[in-house]
Amino acid sequence: MKQNSGQWSVVSGLRRENRDQRPEIRDSYDCHPEQSDTHFVGIARSTELHHSFGRQFAVYFPLSVTINKVKNQSIPLRPILAPHPPLPHRAPSPGLEHDVSYSTVKAYQNDILNQSVNKTPQKSRILAHFQSLFAPALPFKRILQPGLLALLAGITIALAAPLNAQQSKPWEKIPIPPLHEFHPQQPKRIELRNGIVVFLQEDHELPFVSGSVLIPGGSRDVGQQKAGLIDLYQEAWRTSGSEKMSGDAMDDFLEARAAHIETAGDDDSTAVEWDSLKGDADRVFDLAMDLLFHPKFSDEKLALAKQQESTVIIRRNDDEGGIAEREGAKLIYGADSPYTRQPEFATMGSVTVADLQAWHDQSLKGKLIVGISGDFDAAAMEAKVRAAFESLPPVTPAPPRHDVTPGPTPGVYFINKPDVDQSNVEIVGVGTDRHNPDAATITVLDEILGGGFGSRLFQTVRTKLGLAYAVGGGVSMPYDHVGGFTAEVLTKSVSTVDATKAAMQVIAGLNTTPFTEEELQRAKDGILNSFLFQYDTKDKVLEEREKLEFYAYPADYLETYKAAIEKVTIADVTAAAKRYIHPEKLAVLVVGNQSEIKPGLDALNLGAVKSIDIAIPKPPMPPGAAGQGKQE
Repeated sequence: MKQNSGQWSVVSGLRRENRDQRPEIRDSYDCHPEQSDTHFVGIARSTELHHSFGRQFAVYFPLSVTINKVKNQSIPLRPILAPHPPLPHRAPSPGLEHDVSYSTVKAYQNDILNQSVNKTPQKSRILAHFQSLFAPALPFKRILQPGLLALLAGITIALAAPLNAQQSKPWEKIPIPPLHEFHPQQPKRIELRNGIVVFLQEDHELPFVSGSVLIPGGSRDVGQQKAGLIDLYQEAWRTSGSEKMSGDAMDDFLEARAAHIETAGDDDSTAVEWDSLKGDADRVFDLAMDLLFHPKFSDEKLALAKQQESTVIIRRNDDEGGIAEREGAKLIYGADSPYTRQPEFATMGSVTVADLQAWHDQSLKGKLIVGISGDFDAAAMEAKVRAAFESLPPVTPAPPRHDVTPGPTPGVYFINKPDVDQSNVEIVGVGTDRHNPDAATITVLDEILGGGFGSRLFQTVRTKLGLAYAVGGGVSMPYDHVGGFTAEVLTKSVSTVDATKAAMQVIAGLNTTPFTEEELQRAKDGILNSFLFQYDTKDKVLEEREKLEFYAYPADYLETYKAAIEKVTIADVTAAAKRYIHPEKLAVLVVGNQSEIKPGLDALNLGAVKSIDIAIPKPPMPPGAAGQGKQE
């Protein structure tokens, strides 16, 4: 609520229409509009006091609060004394440790209502303590009526009645048993004579069957001149359909059966996926195999995919978060890296149906990984899969990759986005990969740094300093290449510099502020307990097993990884921080509104601020036309 200029006071009065009605309980000086912008009716009580004192009784007040020039007369309030369960106890203020019985509270309340309060030292201390808590919450200049003073004293003495000086916390006494041994039910692995690998996971809980074929090769394997090919491929593959059934006819067929067949593409793979009811499983499987082995790419569907992907290019600078993530990755990997190539109108425009078919034919020569789960007989499904895949030629091994992650040049980088009132800050550096023998320790270190509400970044930058809407980050560990280090801070424009400095100090503190057993245990518990949700179904276990096979990790990786997490010590985390956290090698990227960032980014004292151009190149013009350039 915005206040007008002048001297203000808070005048309290009884809401007469609710005089005989027990009020609804609301928290912490809560006022709710009912009549106008300046007149509020609600129920007030002090959350601050609830946490400062254990108590047996709470006093609730029907309260009408009018904020206005000092002219209004107040009507004495009649508090309602009601039993209330105690809240968690915190040590009371000095002089207020004594127990107060119900009769004492009731007698004192009657004194208040009769405005005959004797100012004993004890009562004065209670009233002074309450006023010290209450003053920051409301814009008091002065309290006009003795009735309000009596009200404050009444609620204070009622709330200052602890059950005992050291109230118990029974929830802390609940025994927490150790986690069960982690041995998820592994799918049956079958390796065909041509090198294709099949995983079958029987699950008879529901009458569904789902499957996928994971195909090596993705956008990182496409040159810059054809950047965007995988995006077009995954769309046109499914919408074009197969030799036996067009994409539109396939839609109708599947919709009538509540079934699905979809295609997908990523930086290192493509895939075809399907699911259906058990009764339709054979027909849907056959249709998925027809789409896999006999696609019929259509010029019409390719043109539609280009039109759809063109809108993605046009809108890629709309969201500041997307900009920060994209450009932060370029600082880590380099603008020409296979992991940061971005489609442009020209590169997508050069893709033809022949390109899609050539990509498809080449990718099917790799090591396919087939995974099927659901309500089926394993022997019958194995026979079906063998019939579909065993006649293919031997797989062609993928060549080893030699990707380089150079890391950023330290400094401050800025992208001006005038239409926002906040800043997205990315603090970036070099990470590692999951083959690293310190992977488990790094995971724990990440959790301590920025993994949740209890992390150092969150507790310092958001909870303690109140400088960020969201904050977090850590070391990225991809399966087959070096990743990056990223800490993200979302903050108001005016607090950009302060929030960035605070985050940088927390990151640097990993090498100077000792880790505690509490931090270590909370981080390990968070990671280990997450297994409950990550691998709680046979379908998820199958998906993880396919991933491990795809990246050539051992089959028991999950079990050994869990065991490694459990063994991490403070000494391990301390050593890992010194080995992998290098504040002097980090770069800061800010996407925000330059006119609102006060002080400016020069105040970070990290050198001259470097601007990044994110203008989108315009599509090629027809022959003979002029005016090629860039658009924002």
